[in-house]
Amino acid sequence: MTEATLTSTSTSPTARQVWTRTRGIVLAVVILLAAAVAIAVIRSGAQHGSLDPRSADPYGSRATAELLGDRGVSTRVVTTLDEALSAAGADTTLLVAAPDLLTDHQQADLRAATKNSGGRTILIAPDSPSLGTLAPGVTADPAISFHSTHFPSCDLPAARRAGSADTGGIRYSTSDPGADVCYPSDGLPTLLRVPAATGNGDTVVLGAPDILYNNRLDKQGNASLALQLLGSRPHLVWYLPSLSDTSATDAGKKTFLDLLPSGWLWGTLQLFIAAGLAALWRARRLGPLVPERLPVAIRASETVEGRARLYRKANARDRAAIALRSTTRTRLAPLIGVSPSQAHAPEALLPALSARLDGDGQALPALLFGPPPGDDAALISLADQLDALEREVRRP
Repeated sequence: MTEATLTSTSTSPTARQVWTRTRGIVLAVVILLAAAVAIAVIRSGAQHGSLDPRSADPYGSRATAELLGDRGVSTRVVTTLDEALSAAGADTTLLVAAPDLLTDHQQADLRAATKNSGGRTILIAPDSPSLGTLAPGVTADPAISFHSTHFPSCDLPAARRAGSADTGGIRYSTSDPGADVCYPSDGLPTLLRVPAATGNGDTVVLGAPDILYNNRLDKQGNASLALQLLGSRPHLVWYLPSLSDTSATDAGKKTFLDLLPSGWLWGTLQLFIAAGLAALWRARRLGPLVPERLPVAIRASETVEGRARLYRKANARDRAAIALRSTTRTRLAPLIGVSPSQAHAPEALLPALSARLDGDGQALPALLFGPPPGDDAALISLADQLDALEREVRRP
């Protein structure tokens, strides 16, 4: 290995080479970021002001609030649990726009304030997490309704006057014999009215928010049903749960493990099992290794150059020096009458080599068995000295 060879194989990758190697990864990251931004923009634009009585967007509810105002019903928007609790009363309808966003603590407080208030509580598309607390005795069916429009099929006056409406969504069942079950889909209602145990209050469970949207209010009997359900009391409090509500951060006495999803333990166990199976799959051995012929012939100089690049990249001067010295000792041993098995034994190789060179041999131990070089210049010098030693031994 000459100095010119080491110099040509120790160059660092150029900027062009780095770009060629990484451009695929960079392009994939850019595409993922662009897709994420596009999806976020599309979703934020489509759902801006959803179920907000102040919003005139297609999925807002400003039209409903204005129609109620024309009929003498006041609408007030609240975003915190404290405001919703203080507004509960016999002359008030409390609409909860997103019940599933409430924590267990919030749901319990809300139920305690409304169950005997004498007012009406309307839950928009609640699912299993919140039904057990906000509407005891009501359960959500796992299969949702595939049709949006349904017929009343019940004796609830508001539903009979409204006729067909877009209530399709979550389907419910109840164990309360006094409940009104309306707008059934495949035998299960999409609207329930559960009377309170005492007083004149009730809880209305609506399977979908469509009848409140601006762009759906003029369809079917949506407007009639919405105005009758929300306008049964002179005051309407529209509760939009917010992440800024301090009551949402109250975890009570729950620990960190209690706040994790219920299936996290089984999910973690499955990940460990999958990792173990993957390790076994990658580590499997079906028999002894079988050498294969290379599809193309590789020149020795290319192999040397590739290995030199790897050594250079890893700053492995010690391993490079060991390879140079070992190869030199292996080639020198048969030339001086030392068996190949003793080629790497100093006590056998050095005396025979000193006798062949007719010198004192003081530099031979450091040259053939010495410490690794400290820098690239010392490694190049070592390679030159080993070449010179081999040429001298081969000289007749």
